[in-house]
Order: sequence, then structure tokens, then C-alpha cells
Amino acid sequence: MKKLFLAAVFLSGFTLSYAQENSVNAVNPKENKDLMTWYHKDFSTTKVYGVNTENAYKFLESKGLKPNMVVVGVLDSGVQVDHPGLVKNIWSNPNEVPNNGKDDDNNGYIDDIHGWSFIGGAKGDIEVDNMEVTRVVAKYKPIFEGEDSSKNKANQAKMPEQFAMYMKSKEMYGKKSQEGKQSLQMYTMINESIPTMVKMLNGKAITAENLKAIKPVDQKEAMAFQILNQIVNNPEFAGKSSVEFEKAMKEQMKEALDHFTPQAQQYDVNFDPRKEIVGDNYEDYSEKKYGNNHYEGPDAVHGTHVAGIIAGLPQGKEVQYGVASKVAKIMSVRTVPNGDERDKDVANAIRYAVDNGAKVLNMSFGKPVSPGKDVVWEAFKYAEDKGVLLVKAAGNENEDVAEHVAYPTNFKNVTDEKPFVSNVLVVGASTNDSNSLRADFSNYNKKMVNVFAPGQEIYSTTPKNEYQYLQGTSMASPVVAGAAAVLLAYMPNLTPAQIIESLTNSSNASSAEGFAGFSQAGGVIDVKKAAEYAFANFYKENSGKAKKASKTIKKKAKK
Repeated sequence: MKKLFLAAVFLSGFTLSYAQENSVNAVNPKENKDLMTWYHKDFSTTKVYGVNTENAYKFLESKGLKPNMVVVGVLDSGVQVDHPGLVKNIWSNPNEVPNNGKDDDNNGYIDDIHGWSFIGGAKGDIEVDNMEVTRVVAKYKPIFEGEDSSKNKANQAKMPEQFAMYMKSKEMYGKKSQEGKQSLQMYTMINESIPTMVKMLNGKAITAENLKAIKPVDQKEAMAFQILNQIVNNPEFAGKSSVEFEKAMKEQMKEALDHFTPQAQQYDVNFDPRKEIVGDNYEDYSEKKYGNNHYEGPDAVHGTHVAGIIAGLPQGKEVQYGVASKVAKIMSVRTVPNGDERDKDVANAIRYAVDNGAKVLNMSFGKPVSPGKDVVWEAFKYAEDKGVLLVKAAGNENEDVAEHVAYPTNFKNVTDEKPFVSNVLVVGASTNDSNSLRADFSNYNKKMVNVFAPGQEIYSTTPKNEYQYLQGTSMASPVVAGAAAVLLAYMPNLTPAQIIESLTNSSNASSAEGFAGFSQAGGVIDVKKAAEYAFANFYKENSGKAKKASKTIKKKAKK
């Protein structure tokens, strides 16, 4: 889920919608301080479904509670740990001496000062990796569709679960790889047409009136003119000067090409960077001591953005701050490449973060098949036994997750009445438009998604000391992870189940466009209301001990 399905521009005839951490369209977003912090708003006073961050702190402090620092593990693409907006809230391993080449704390990881990377090794770092469906096809095609038909049938009968996964992967692999090739061709063509479009504008702004005067003289100009006529209807481009238009188009095309170009490797069954770079035996799920201490890696846009949503601090002229900026430290556990995360790495990342003191883990990733789901489920149970909350993004395919499973999942079967663990919180993405509250990309399900949180037009930290608007359930999940960290900081004896219940039952409900049916909560989280709920139901003020968690989710609070 590192790459997010977002629309940058819409062209009738060309759909510029691609899986990328895109900046959203907005009028002067860099100057809109209100937009930069909208997800913190108080719904009761603004009618914008923010999460009421500041009032949560005020309530908790009014009760005389003093916060403890909470370590939040960010299992992602990497984090720029020295970003000015993050550096003061980055976790440091107290038992490790920096850069001495020794495993001072004897945890099996040398110089793991700010976390660890399970997708790197002595020879560098993985940037692009396969999609999981590619790996499944590469592994099982010789087994199920080899040259010997009798062996194929025998293997299919002997390995029905693997065969079903292979057939699902084969179908998706064929469809997605072809879509990727076509998209790359389309964006390449549009990118190559930019100089022609600029030349045809002849220094004039992109308006319908100006386009009427343009007369294409050849096929190249005809194609460029067609694109211009479609772009002129898009508010992001309409009215821009030719200089502004050229700059914006180049930025959009670079983002598209940066995404689709690696797909040649992601869907290449012969591409395998793992063996040379990481050097582990990937088939050995019991293997844990591999990787390196490169916390950022080659592409940390996604992870750095996620970290800022959780614990970013205002700096310079930037007003952005994370939900748990006052109480959280970020541990970077690099797990997700440009491609699909591997189950072995996910399981080891969970265990590493838990063993090194993280109490909340954010997991903004997912995929449609999971060959090693059992080892991930074991890691889920390990985290549950250690009292650690796992916050997971629901996914960005605009699908019902009961019909299109997004792994890792806390339901072993979609027909199960309840999850097999009590420490996983699944999050959908909401918008700042109360009349269209579910983000149009967000996955949903009344049983398998717990809550919704702001996930569209979210401004946060990105590498090279910069900031950017991104969107996706990948952004909604850290909003909730930050909220959980706030509750846990002031009420450290809360269990994961109690935190989940508090956030779910206190959400601000909405019935707009069927929103009530998209999650258990039927609404968007409110950190202040969750704090009030947890304090009233689970916290004993005098002893500092939490009450026993409810066995079932109670009726959610009214907005």
C-alpha cells in the first residue's frame, strides 16, 4: 500500500490515475494553513470531521494525568530521521552505542539506533521489488502448469490452497502487468507531447478561448491539441500561464513515470533483487537476523509522511504537527519496498518493534495474496501477547474487504464472526467534506473495518526536509496510530482492546451516503471523545489501573 491510487488529472480519453503518493489538487495549498491542519479540527464546532486533537490533550491534562512517552513503530518504506519536523521525536535505542559496529544490546541487530531495515543488507538497499502475485506465479507455475500434465494435476490435488492462490495471482498478474504497460505507454506519449503543447500555446494561458485559435498542422500537433482540449476542463490546469502549465505537467508526468517505469521489474518473474542485496534465505521464515540499519532507504516519501502524521513537530514556517506530537517517538522499521512487502519481513518487523519497546505499530500497506500469512498471524499473536496495538490501513481499491481481502488481515476467514486477535485496528479514509465523507478510494466493510479517519489532503513531512499533501488509507492509519498513542501516553494501562473500543464507540457518526455501513464505528474518530470514553470506562484515577475491557463493542456514541 506504499503506492496510493490517486487521480492527479482527469482526461476524457486519458485517465491519469496512478498508484503514487501524489500531491493533491488545491488552490495555493502551500499557503493554506487551515488546509494543512484540517484533520485536527473539532467536529462539534466546525462540522468538519477532524479528530479533535488539541481538546483531547486539554481533557487529559484537566484530569491531572501526566503523559509517558510512547514509542510508535512505523513499518514502512523508511523515515528521514533527521527531518527538521521529526528529528526531536525520533526514537533512539538507549542500549546501543551509535556506529561502533557492535551489537551492544545483544538483540541480534548491529547499531540499530533508530530502528532497522529488513529490506537491505551489506550490499545496499532494495528499492524496487516484485508484486506478490508475480512471486506466486514465478514459484508455482512450474508446479501447477509445468510440462508434465499428470504431475500438474497431482500437485493441484495435493496443494489445493496454493493452487487457488496461484490461479488468483495468475489472473491478477496478467491484468495488472498489461495495464501497467499500457499506462507507461500513455504517460510516455503525454510527457513527450509537453513541448508541443507549450509551443502551440505560444505564451498564452490555457483557456478554452485561446484553444479555439489553435490549428494543428500535423499528426503530432493534433495529438497534443487533443490533450490540451481535455486538460483545459481540469481546474488544476485551467487558466494557468504556459509557463505554469509546463511546470505542472512535467511534475505530474514525472510522478506517473516514476511509478509505472518500475512496473517492468515488479511484474518480471525473473527479477529477484532479494538474494544479492539482502542475502537471506527467503524461504526460511524462521530466519530473523538479516537486514541493515539504513532507516531511510532510497525512497522514504511514504514512511516519512506517515511519521509526520503521527509525531511531526512545527518548525520554521511550517505549522504541520502530528496527532501524538507531544507524546510519541518514532521507530523506523523499513519493511515496504516499491512493490509488495514480503511476509517474512512483515513478521520480523512486528517482532523487532515489539521487542524494542514499541507499544503501537502503524502498518500502511497491504496486498491481495499472502503466501506466508501464517507467519504474519503468528507475529500478530506475539504482539497481542505483549500488549501491543497494531493499526492497519484498510486499502485504497474502493472495495469491500470481505469480498477482496487485503492482507495482512486479523480475520483468518471472512466468514468468521470476529477477529482471531484483539489488538488489530483497521482504518478507512475520510475526507473534509461532510457530504461525501468516505474517500472515493477507501476500502470498507461494516465488520472488518473498525473506524475511519482523515486520509485525504493530508499535509506532512517528506524527504529532503520538505512537506507534501498526500492521500490514502495510508494517511488515515497513522492518524489513528497517533490517537492511540495519545490515549496510551496518559493512560498507560489501557489494553489494545480497550483502545480499540474507545476509538470505535466514541466516533462522530454520519449517515451521509451510507457512511454508517462502511465500518464498525459508522463514523470518524474523535480523540477527545475517545479519551473521555477510556477515562470513564477503563481508568481508575486513584490507582492508575485500567478496568477490565468489555467483551463486546458497545453501542457507539452519538455525535
